[in-house]
Amino acid sequence: MSVDVPARAGTRYAPGVELTPLRYFRAIAQHGHMTRAARALGVSQPALSAMLRKLEAEVGAELLHRTGRGVELTEAGRVFLAQAEEALRRVDDAVEAVRQVVGLERGSIRIGGGATATTYLLPPVVSGIRRRRPGLRFYVREAGSNIIAAAVASGELDLGIVTLPVPEAGGGGGKQPLVIVPLVEDEMRLIVPPRHPLAGARSFRWRDLAGEPVVAFEAGTAVRVLIDRASEAAGVTLNVIMELRSIESIKQMVAAGIGVGFVSRFALRGSEGLTCRDGRLSRALAIVRRSDRVPSPAAAEFERDLLASVRPGRRS
Repeated sequence: MSVDVPARAGTRYAPGVELTPLRYFRAIAQHGHMTRAARALGVSQPALSAMLRKLEAEVGAELLHRTGRGVELTEAGRVFLAQAEEALRRVDDAVEAVRQVVGLERGSIRIGGGATATTYLLPPVVSGIRRRRPGLRFYVREAGSNIIAAAVASGELDLGIVTLPVPEAGGGGGKQPLVIVPLVEDEMRLIVPPRHPLAGARSFRWRDLAGEPVVAFEAGTAVRVLIDRASEAAGVTLNVIMELRSIESIKQMVAAGIGVGFVSRFALRGSEGLTCRDGRLSRALAIVRRSDRVPSPAAAEFERDLLASVRPGRRS
């Protein structure tokens, strides 16, 4: 691969030596003749000779012997050519590496989200991108919305999936402000053990849960805050007997008859789970990213695919 870098770009191999003269010098050495090298490079022979004189002046040594049949490398010329070829190879490799990242052949995406996002929303999107871009690597972090938003603001993550509102999105406390992209509305539904009185029902009221053992999400998480506020507004204090972070763990505990629990509709099939007749337990999920950074091609494609996955028919 050959990539010419114009001298006016100012790209340097060493102080005083630009990349284009290195390419020209390499061509002279390969052809062993000034006229043939000039013809191959598409420049005039006088211009090539002037470039060579300038290059020799800059490095402080004669690089070529003029002979009756053309030119030959001096000892200094052989040393210089070896270093010049290594520098040009590195530049070509660097350009190719950038092109691979831009072309999504390589690179990485750092994403964070809560249990619902990492367990149910991300896997099909990651799978689809991996099929198209097998060279991409993914780093996925699971944590609460505030932690994820803070990690995006600090630059630790490229994208986050959070429950709104997110205090850090305002950029307070020295944090970078975040761009908020609405993603999808989620509903929390009640799940009950197989022999529970509400088994087979399609909805519940808060008074139905008075005194019931509840397997809940950890205190302080966005989902837990949503559930606690709704139950308190209905005058019911939940009897939380266990706190877990994993949605699947909650489902297994409920199935084992330990108590009732609340999980996202994305963790259930079709109409599974009971909706709340006292008011829908809904929350808004959004994508967040830093406002002062242009998303990498990989992150931008991931965001588009994620939006398309929860909004059928949409593909921008």
